Amino acid sequence: MKEVYDVIILGGGPAGLAAGLYAGRARLKTLLIEKGGDGGQIALSADVENYPGQLLEGETGGSLAARMAEQCRRFGVERRTDEIHAAALDGDVKRLTGGEGEYLARTLIIASGAAPRPIGCENEADFIGKGISYCATCDGAFFRGLDVYVAGGGDSAVEEAIFLTRFARSVTIVHRRDTLRAARSIQERAFAEPKIRFLWDSVVVRAEGGDLLEALTIQNVKTGELTRVSASEEDGMLGLFGFVGHLPNTALFEGQLPLERGYIPTDEDMRTSVPGVFAAGDVRVKSLRQVVTAAADGAVAAVQAERFLAES
Repeated sequence: MKEVYDVIILGGGPAGLAAGLYAGRARLKTLLIEKGGDGGQIALSADVENYPGQLLEGETGGSLAARMAEQCRRFGVERRTDEIHAAALDGDVKRLTGGEGEYLARTLIIASGAAPRPIGCENEADFIGKGISYCATCDGAFFRGLDVYVAGGGDSAVEEAIFLTRFARSVTIVHRRDTLRAARSIQERAFAEPKIRFLWDSVVVRAEGGDLLEALTIQNVKTGELTRVSASEEDGMLGLFGFVGHLPNTALFEGQLPLERGYIPTDEDMRTSVPGVFAAGDVRVKSLRQVVTAAADGAVAAVQAERFLAES
């Protein structure tokens, strides 16, 4: 007979690791399943500055995630590396099926996260964390005094461009249309900001450099004209931020949970519409996606899972 866990946590990012810490500390029999490395999106961050209690002498996303994972281990959380391709959420026992087998639990915490939608330029993956970022709040300060480009034209892109003016020497919004899609009030702020300029009808098609991002090739989608922009020798690098949307990792739950633009709606206690199933972190509908809010979600979800089990 297969072992039935008290709680299975799907995802090893900050939300999943925080949930594991709280569930393990509550002496729940806990299994955390992650298909790749720990940390989720923060594992791509070369520097972390805004997580309370981080190492002040220097913190990377990887080092922060490693310490979170060690805390889980110390509280007895079991780990599996597997990619889940089927889930059955109905009934008292939740079932997940992966390449390595089937996993059963009385409660499930979905912390599978969301990934930034790629900008779509050549060599993009080579410069993530080396000049290309998808989070101005996380990484804006690292581009102090540099020229920064922002891909996108919606609310997030324009708001983040405005935020980046606190640090960057200049911010150029590269938008594939000739008008922004952002709310009028946000547009007005951007047009009034002297540090912001616009490249209309344009997309970034190539990123180049050595260890850091040094040049971009931008194409006009109407004329096909290519323009190459390079960092000055003094700067040595450019910044490129992508805000063309996120892709929540929720395909597994389509038809079993209601989704809003792909994200899982929950109440303030991380409960989904299915009893015993909780969602935490970037995968759920929320206004701020940061390491600290993901960790808070995970803690709440684990505490609520414990209460659900006690009341069942």
